[in-house]
Amino acid sequence: MTDEPMTDPAVRVADAQEIASDLLVIPNHGVTLVPNIGVVGGTQAVLVVETGIGTANAERVLAFASEVAKGRRLYLTTTHFHPEHAFGAQVFAGQATYLVNRAQADDLKTKGPGYLEMFRGFGGPVARRLDGVRVPTPDVVYDDGYDLDLGGRIVRLRPTGRGHTKGDQVVKVPDADVLFTGDLAETGQFAIFPWFPPYDTDVSGVRWLAVMDRLAAVGPRVVVPGHGDLGGPQVLTDVRDYLRELREETWRRRDSAMGEAEIVAEVRASLIERHPEWVGQEWIERGVGCLCAEHAAPPAA
Repeated sequence: MTDEPMTDPAVRVADAQEIASDLLVIPNHGVTLVPNIGVVGGTQAVLVVETGIGTANAERVLAFASEVAKGRRLYLTTTHFHPEHAFGAQVFAGQATYLVNRAQADDLKTKGPGYLEMFRGFGGPVARRLDGVRVPTPDVVYDDGYDLDLGGRIVRLRPTGRGHTKGDQVVKVPDADVLFTGDLAETGQFAIFPWFPPYDTDVSGVRWLAVMDRLAAVGPRVVVPGHGDLGGPQVLTDVRDYLRELREETWRRRDSAMGEAEIVAEVRASLIERHPEWVGQEWIERGVGCLCAEHAAPPAA
């Protein structure tokens, strides 16, 4: 999903950080296609959030989580269906209960095979990581929300509706005031729009902005983004403000009947000037394309 050469997307469990009591994060250190991974414990069970890409990464995560659990029951959840977040779940089969929201389960079934082939097409270390990978099937699928009781600690799994994907889910640990956002929020990164018409057009800039408005209004103490450094509420407001800028800059030019190529060039230049230190500039063009389509026809539910 980038034109730059891929480094090996290896999860480094040795770098895990405890950010609250019995709540650890394995940070991604800015490595492409490595998510931030959570391990959340209660007195009776432990929840893993994200697997990393491929079976070798997932095996490291499972081994680490099992060591932390010390005999407690294991659960797994993923924030959305993209390969670096979910395509290691097969390793957890028989060891942990894998639970996700219904829209994410649908994404795994309908889009998972296509994304697996697309990511294998990157070649090199990414393709090697995906050798032998199967699209996972969740054990438990929920609809409106799921409160997972780990024993003395409730973790709230909540679908957000369409944003980065159709099946986005956030994971809240209320007693620690920690929120795992998946790729709805990333630190120091232009928002990733998987806008690949006609194959995948479920990303919605309009609905994503509405999701970020709701999340930012809550203002958790710690935000664990899909990728990038952990932070506080500003991680959410930075993404919200960027999405608003992207929408306003795109729609203002669209209203003037400019062609899409010209809109892309002007919006890209404007947003890079405002955020010169952010990575992922290539995603601006896809965000403009998505918002141009939404300007022409409001997104379907």
